[in-house]
Amino acid sequence: MNARVFRDAYGVPQLQAGDPLALVYLQGLNAAQDRAWQLELERRRFLGTSAAFLGAEAAPWDIFARQARLADTAQRCFEALDDETREWITAYVEGVNHGLPGGSQRAPEFAETGLTLQKWEPWAPLGIWLAIHVLFAGFPTKLWRTHVARHLGDDALELFSSEGPHTAGSNGWLIPGSMTASGQAIVAGDPHRYIESPGVYQQVRLTCPEYDVLGLAVPGIPGLAHFGHTGSVAWAITNAMADYQDLFSEQLRRTSSGVEALGPDGWKPADVHTEVVEVAGYDAVEIELVETERGPVIMDGISLRYPPRVTSRLGFEVLPKLLRATTVADVDAALDGWVEPVNVVLAADTAGGLLHRTAGLVPRRHAANKLRVVPAWEAGHQWDGWHDPMPRATVDGPAVMANARELAAPLGVEFAAPHRSRRIRELVTERSDWSVDEMPHIHTDTFLGSATSILDLLADLDDLSPEAVALRTELLGWDRRMDAASTTASSYAALRKALTTRLADHFAILENAECPEIFVPWMDPLTHVSYALENLLSADLPDINVSWLAREALEEVAVRKPRPPWGETHQLSPLHALRGPVFAPDEEPFDLGLSGDHHCVMSTSSLPGLTDVCIRASAARYAWDLADRSASGWVVPLGASGVLGDPHHHDQLPLWLRGELAPVLGDLVREDRTYTQSVEGFGAVRIVEADPDRDLDLIHEWVTADRASFWGMGELSRAEIAATYEFLDSVPTHHVYLVHVDDVPAALLQTYDPQADPVGASYEIQAGDIGLHLLIAPGTPRPGFTGTLLKVLAEFVFLHLGHPRVVVDPDIRNTRAIDRFHRTGFTLGPEVKITQPDGTTKTAQLAFLTREQFLS
Repeated sequence: MNARVFRDAYGVPQLQAGDPLALVYLQGLNAAQDRAWQLELERRRFLGTSAAFLGAEAAPWDIFARQARLADTAQRCFEALDDETREWITAYVEGVNHGLPGGSQRAPEFAETGLTLQKWEPWAPLGIWLAIHVLFAGFPTKLWRTHVARHLGDDALELFSSEGPHTAGSNGWLIPGSMTASGQAIVAGDPHRYIESPGVYQQVRLTCPEYDVLGLAVPGIPGLAHFGHTGSVAWAITNAMADYQDLFSEQLRRTSSGVEALGPDGWKPADVHTEVVEVAGYDAVEIELVETERGPVIMDGISLRYPPRVTSRLGFEVLPKLLRATTVADVDAALDGWVEPVNVVLAADTAGGLLHRTAGLVPRRHAANKLRVVPAWEAGHQWDGWHDPMPRATVDGPAVMANARELAAPLGVEFAAPHRSRRIRELVTERSDWSVDEMPHIHTDTFLGSATSILDLLADLDDLSPEAVALRTELLGWDRRMDAASTTASSYAALRKALTTRLADHFAILENAECPEIFVPWMDPLTHVSYALENLLSADLPDINVSWLAREALEEVAVRKPRPPWGETHQLSPLHALRGPVFAPDEEPFDLGLSGDHHCVMSTSSLPGLTDVCIRASAARYAWDLADRSASGWVVPLGASGVLGDPHHHDQLPLWLRGELAPVLGDLVREDRTYTQSVEGFGAVRIVEADPDRDLDLIHEWVTADRASFWGMGELSRAEIAATYEFLDSVPTHHVYLVHVDDVPAALLQTYDPQADPVGASYEIQAGDIGLHLLIAPGTPRPGFTGTLLKVLAEFVFLHLGHPRVVVDPDIRNTRAIDRFHRTGFTLGPEVKITQPDGTTKTAQLAFLTREQFLS
């Protein structure tokens, strides 16, 4: 099967190839074509080289990435993989490398920044994964807690216990077959992340003879790590909110031989070297990188210990196993090898299997490690193995995962408030005949359970102005739905903001914490107060009159007129590294006002006290139907393409704003994979798939000519040739192309899967092999014509179609063809006898050319 790309009405790629290696190569190629800027940006981020083209704003991240040794850790993890997984990842990277030149030409950011392409390292996907998730577990919160304890004492730590403002959460739910109309399970939900342009998830379907899987891929990462449906089993994840990274306070000293760090067993040598971070428009920054026995030092005197650095494992062996999964048991067994990030997983299969478990590596260690920075020199803070077994639960009804203190409670410290989890359970248990097309009813629920903490304060206030009394009456009668059109929802948000800022003023002592710039967002008291507001309002705060603060806030908001609807201020603002717009210059923008709020099931997060603008929300929504995969739905905030101005850059945005899902298997259009290449001194080459009807006259003329005697079709009638090529067009294993040079038909190229051809019985087939037959058009080509054309065809087969090796089988008597292949770089194999479908026998000279040989 040659590689084929189909796209649905939203441009979502559906990729087909002959085997897993060819398919993952095609996935990398496609990702590079659709998301070139995103891929190269993420690669430069894990390398710590993004400031070289983004400027000073990116320098703090680059310094951290170098200090945390992300690139070196990724390489270690790659080298520790088994051979099969390394080969699979390498094939993806080869696809990326071959797709980036074309993809970068479409992405305007490359020209805007002057960014030039570099060849990807085989471990680049692992580095990208690390860079995306290294802050996922929120270790900077330990800097915040240490800061709070220093100024307010240990008892104050509980005041700010909540999911942090930069913690990625998600919703997920599993409805068992006993509660669905079909009798089969439904798995649905939505991951909550920063809404970026392009988005963090890419919808894709991956098909080869071994499996057929659709789901949400992370561009730059092969396979479908988080959300997938194989037809017989579907899975989804949320952030477990586990704590698996530690910070150690280090005592360092310089000696004549270098740097030493004090540990429980005394002074030990530390690894030290310097690197230079280039910054566009500024002088380069030289940094000293220090790594102790605990881990790399990421700020003055503080080291970071994280599982991939300790174990040289990320869990990427799991990715190809998930694609092959057919049952819940397969998914479960695969996830035993998962490392980072730590997730809660829901899965269901068509045989009734259900799964609810956690997956990942969480170290066993002292409880203090989970709370704050701990002294490296004190005994008792070392890691002592891993949590095993990881928590799991029997699924005997609807299962929910929404980052609350539930299944993963033994693994973490701070969890999401229970509002989303409770509300999903309430909604799911309303009925027992759910269908997959009703999942948006849950996705888009805007009830705000956390509003109670503020509204209860209002009920007891007295001596209010008439305006404040009227606003209080309105708020207490409110249905607590954060709908975009609701002015009451807007008033509530304004009241919350006013109360938050007043309360934060009482914690001014926590302002201006000293830390590297990258950790400043985690050290902001106003942000922490806004997210811990419920805790603070219910806590005993003897020095703070919370009721008085609520009165002041209510009076402040009550006099504001007019009050806008919630969606007018609660606007989506996707993040772009260059602050690029959502809409192209020639487009008419439309309203990006949102319903929902942080604690709603429709989680659209802002920073109360700072802004109503939303930058974190559903990075995708999905609903997997185990009764009929084609009935499943999905949507992303923008679109399949990362290129501004492309029709599929944000064509899903209206659906996403309305809370609707697109079908996962809509009408498909085969992507025109016409291959073109201009060769100086030779001409413009164009390779197109032949049409048996349109091109029959030309094909008949060529294959029946005397010079085509070795094709064995000279005696066939026009009708017989038509039937032959109609058959070849109908099967996925054989393909016929017309090769044009300067718009003149010049050659007939036929490719085939050796496993579906008699030649396959004559040698040991390797994964991804493709057979090739070439017929040069009648006429006398100019000197060097065939050799040059063969090089173009090799690029077409290796880079465009994505095959790692070509086999040819010219008749042993066709010495000119054999010599030509040999001179082009083919390695001659054995002479073999091949029995043709008509019973005749052909003695052939096999010859092979690999992609590596061709590109070397």
